[in-house]
Amino acid sequence: MSVIFLLIPLSILFAVAFLVAFIWSVRSGQYEDTTTPSMRVLLDEKVSTKPRSSSDTSPHPNPK
Repeated sequence: MSVIFLLIPLSILFAVAFLVAFIWSVRSGQYEDTTTPSMRVLLDEKVSTKPRSSSDTSPHPNPK
């Protein structure tokens, strides 16, 4: 029974710590733009229009 007197205040302390961390993250702007990072993977990157030379096809820059 005496363990419960330790666990209840400890759980309240953890809950308050998580609440403070959540409020801090909301105020610092962590949740302002939630759609762009997930869509960034789907967007096409700009492709270079410069043609590759035959020396660029080697997978290793300095083969020995």
